[in-house]
Amino acid sequence: MEILEMNYINFRNLEDRNIQFSPRFNLFFGKNGQGKTSILEAIYFSATGKSFRTSKNIELIKYNKDKMGSYISYRDLISEKTLSVKSDKKNKEYKYNNKKTSFDEFYGKINVITFIPEDIELIMGSPSFRRSFFDSEIAQSNYDYFKNLKNYNKILKIRNKYLKEKKTKEVIFSIYEEEFIKSASKIILKRIEYVKNISIILNLNYRKLFDDKKELCLKYESFIGEFKGLNLEKIEEKIKVKINELKDQEIKYGYSLVGPQRDDFKFILNNKDAKSYSSQGEKKSIIFSLKLSEIDMVIREKREAPIFLIDDIASYFDSVRKDNIIDYLKKRELQVFISSTSDLNIESKNFRIDKGEIQNGNHECK
Repeated sequence: MEILEMNYINFRNLEDRNIQFSPRFNLFFGKNGQGKTSILEAIYFSATGKSFRTSKNIELIKYNKDKMGSYISYRDLISEKTLSVKSDKKNKEYKYNNKKTSFDEFYGKINVITFIPEDIELIMGSPSFRRSFFDSEIAQSNYDYFKNLKNYNKILKIRNKYLKEKKTKEVIFSIYEEEFIKSASKIILKRIEYVKNISIILNLNYRKLFDDKKELCLKYESFIGEFKGLNLEKIEEKIKVKINELKDQEIKYGYSLVGPQRDDFKFILNNKDAKSYSSQGEKKSIIFSLKLSEIDMVIREKREAPIFLIDDIASYFDSVRKDNIIDYLKKRELQVFISSTSDLNIESKNFRIDKGEIQNGNHECK
């Protein structure tokens, strides 16, 4: 997978530009606050229709403007294609190969993995943050999961409405209940499979890059309890048991106390919860190892490499960790976009950024 070029208009503080990219390393450098992160965000937004910084359209639109737009051309294993997004303060319009499409059809055409400073929240933040992240990562390369997750969230809202109105004895509630159980089971099973597979790769990447004397794993904690060896039917049975156990409490509180929206993911380093026992350096290394493992998972699922975006690498890692990471990436067949305030000593296409203005060419990073 390779992004060939990008156009954007009225995107944040950036001056309107067309940019052609290198198939390997692309480095955006300059002082802080000049627009480096906004460039990476524009790439991510063009490829996914979403921002990694905000869910509000208005925050993406340049001050005093009403609309913004972005366009990319890219090459996958088959051919060259295009994606574009236009947005006003309320709505977005998506196009694939210059034809209007829905977000459902747009999302996942390009797989993008990001590494940004805010990713530390995957360890320190809330369970909902982690669920949202892993759901998004699985959905990028698995359209069935994407559809099922969307369907589940709709059913969950309906179920909560009936619980709140205490209409659980109505026939229609039983129908939704059955669909709720089936959909929830599929989500849980896919999460179990995903965590099992990525945890192996995660440990290998952490040991290879950062510390070969420690063991790292990702643990999935589900509301159903122990799930080892369970198939889809067994998971459905466990959900039904949980529903019966908590039925009175759900009616009392008026919302669902069961379902994959109650689950969590935890990072375990040397048999200890990383949130409480790992150093800041270890936490950063865990997250970066996770991102590399996501790349491997996308390659496994889709047979081609995703795009990799890394924000503010020079200030996020010490020199030893940074050099290890760069050396590792040089050996991978990936298109990489990096922002930095300093020279990384890599062969790359460099873009100097100053007050939202971008200059092409292999300028020195000083």
